[in-house]
Amino acid sequence: MTPVTPPTRILIIGGGHVGLYTALRLQQRLRPEEAELTLVDPKSYMTYQPLLAEAAAGAVDPRHVVVPLRSVLSRTRVVYGRLSDLDHAGHSAVVTVPSPIAGQPPRDLHVPYDVLVLAPGAIARILPVPGLAEHGIGFRSVEEAVSLRNHVLTQLDLAASTRDPALREAALTFVFVGGGYAGTGALAELEDMARYAVRRYQGLKPEDMHWVLVEAGSRILPETEPDVGLRTTEELRGRNIEVRLGTRLLSVADGVVTLSDGSRFAARTLVWTAGVKANPVLRRTRLPCDAQGRLRCDTSLRVLGTEGVWAAGDAAAVPDVTRPGECCAPNAQHAVRQARLLADNLLASLRGEPVTEYRHALKGSLTSLGLHQGVAQLRGRALHGRTAWLLHRAVHLRRVPTFDRKARVLADWVLAGLLKREIVSMGALEQPRAGFETVVERGPHGSGSGG
Repeated sequence: MTPVTPPTRILIIGGGHVGLYTALRLQQRLRPEEAELTLVDPKSYMTYQPLLAEAAAGAVDPRHVVVPLRSVLSRTRVVYGRLSDLDHAGHSAVVTVPSPIAGQPPRDLHVPYDVLVLAPGAIARILPVPGLAEHGIGFRSVEEAVSLRNHVLTQLDLAASTRDPALREAALTFVFVGGGYAGTGALAELEDMARYAVRRYQGLKPEDMHWVLVEAGSRILPETEPDVGLRTTEELRGRNIEVRLGTRLLSVADGVVTLSDGSRFAARTLVWTAGVKANPVLRRTRLPCDAQGRLRCDTSLRVLGTEGVWAAGDAAAVPDVTRPGECCAPNAQHAVRQARLLADNLLASLRGEPVTEYRHALKGSLTSLGLHQGVAQLRGRALHGRTAWLLHRAVHLRRVPTFDRKARVLADWVLAGLLKREIVSMGALEQPRAGFETVVERGPHGSGSGG
């Protein structure tokens, strides 16, 4: 009697672009008895980050730019937790999961595997700037996008309600640090939303707002050709947005922003989008990493010097065969394509078939800069305005995972074109128990409104 071979245990760390697309591809191509899939992520959903700026501006419902992992990964066991250590020799990963009992410390779960895919993603690159950790706002998650939208609208409410000119000026000053696609797109979308919203506030005018984009480099949008960044700078300045090039943030202590060009001004909003870095957990795996903390990989996406370990996306330093001597840029365009090839190569490796090298030349990049405004670069050709904006929407509608999410995003865009913009701040969403706690603090006989 032929012995039954147990299914191969495939463990995927990370549920972002790479983790989700790898798992989807493996689900499609693996035979049911061939392997068992497990995916570990500290969130139960994947965020489609190219649409975060539109979610912050209210053009897309924030729930529609996330993909619930359990809904689409029907053949995959999803573990809600975070990789904390790795014993590759023993083929076991230590995953820290929250305790089901409130107030209790998290517990460690040992997850065995035969094949490992590492894609924990990147984290924000925070510099030791005084006050940044206490007052800065990030822009890498849907929670941060919702919080930033609420914060901006709350500042408009505050400015319209106060008689203190200093407080009003600080409330209407919005500073974004980092002039890449993320920072430029987020600032432009939110400025466009706020300019529309200000018309509903008595005593406020669009020119009362002070929007500042701070970039340490010589130009914004360094991912594009120089003339694209230059024209985008001119367009932003035409909207009364300050673009400060060759400038660094020195301090944001006590509500005062200090820049390297010598300027100082009060601001109640500082958004940090100045780059990302590899997840620190990668160094704790004791696998080979480069100077940036990314896993060293070959062109087939296998981690160098290992058996059964694969990586892609922000976590991997993958040689770019179209640009000898360089590694693939950490962007969504590479991540999605690498994920599919990783799944194919992993499957080929299991079946004793030859693997394929990763080869992809970037086709271009694009982003929205507000309603009917955008910038794009495709194969050396620059596009601006409505054409770039429509192309941005068409491309990302095609790339959003699952038909369900595509339909919801399209419906949001159609409704946004037919109806007026939503400009309500839901800041209480971030502190849902604040009202309850206030009543408790006041005691049973404190004043308050009835239910």
